[in-house]
Amino acid sequence: MNGQVKKEKLSIIAFSGTVDKLYPVAILASGATAMGMDVEIFLTFWGLNAFRKDQLNKPGKISKDFEEMAPLVMNVFKAKNVPHWIEMLRQAKELGNVKIYACAMTYDLFQMKKEELSELIDGVVGVGEFLEKAKESSITLFI
Repeated sequence: MNGQVKKEKLSIIAFSGTVDKLYPVAILASGATAMGMDVEIFLTFWGLNAFRKDQLNKPGKISKDFEEMAPLVMNVFKAKNVPHWIEMLRQAKELGNVKIYACAMTYDLFQMKKEELSELIDGVVGVGEFLEKAKESSITLFI
């Protein structure tokens, strides 16, 4: 490696589109970026669907396991001025090297168009391409 230190990287596969999963994606990406790590996020199925512009303005859903806690959690987030998870990801991208990719298969299955998705998405990649990137990661998470 000709004397260069390889930068640590976090890869996240985001399958879920519920806020109780999207917040951890954003928080982990922010934390890793603050620690100087590169971050790559692969959005598939409901994780990618949550990045549709028309979904970003809707009240977030919480997974069935915790739905009875949804009103309490959302009130706490509001009282504590916790930013929306998409804003946390935007800040993480501004802070460091965060790349967000749409799963090509999900993109095709749901007949998505680039203009329908958040501007935070850096591109559409196949699973093989993302797995090649993830192989270089210090940490890989499935959320």
